[in-house]
Amino acid sequence: MQEYRIDSNQIHLQGRIVQGPDFSHQLYSDSFYRILVEVPRLSGVMDCLPVTLSPRMMARHQWKVGMLVDIAGQIRSYNRMEGSHNRLVLTVYAHRMEELSIPGSLGGVNDVTLAGTLCRPPAYRTTPLMRRISDLLIAVNRPYHKSDYIPAIAWGERAQATCRLRVGERVVLTGRMQSREYIKRIPGEPDQVRTAYEVSVSRIRRETGPEWELPRDTGKEG
Repeated sequence: MQEYRIDSNQIHLQGRIVQGPDFSHQLYSDSFYRILVEVPRLSGVMDCLPVTLSPRMMARHQWKVGMLVDIAGQIRSYNRMEGSHNRLVLTVYAHRMEELSIPGSLGGVNDVTLAGTLCRPPAYRTTPLMRRISDLLIAVNRPYHKSDYIPAIAWGERAQATCRLRVGERVVLTGRMQSREYIKRIPGEPDQVRTAYEVSVSRIRRETGPEWELPRDTGKEG
């Protein structure tokens, strides 16, 4: 197992609180809370991202809807039972959060760096609009022999090049965390609108084995 490094899982966001704080869960005697933070993309599309706040974070400020915030932390994953199935859920765990006072529009800071192990074969496909996509799942180590399993998606030439990756290889990637709505269809039940979270890859390289770097994001796809 690879040694844990704090720089193997980093995210930096700037956005606006649009929901919460709401109670999330209890861990021993500590209560954790959840907010939703809206972060704009360059295209103007908004990503609405869940952020988990520790008791220490809640105690140091009165966080409110509409507040502009700067957040640094890590992407965390956990499994949640839904019926008879486990669902992988992502959240941003805030190590630091500060209020911002920025006149005018808020810049879309959304920077992710991950170093981890590819834990299933890349799923490469072409959409009906002929866009090339590859789905990845990266396991990133955490202290106490835990891991976070983080979905990532690559586009265009990067997507095609990820087919050369093999399960168990170490990769380093940068990108942004994004939200995406989809329809969940369950036989005999009404359709459900759900939100998926993933890292949109802008750059990825192999850390083990022969060194090569996949093409950088050109903005033409994704």
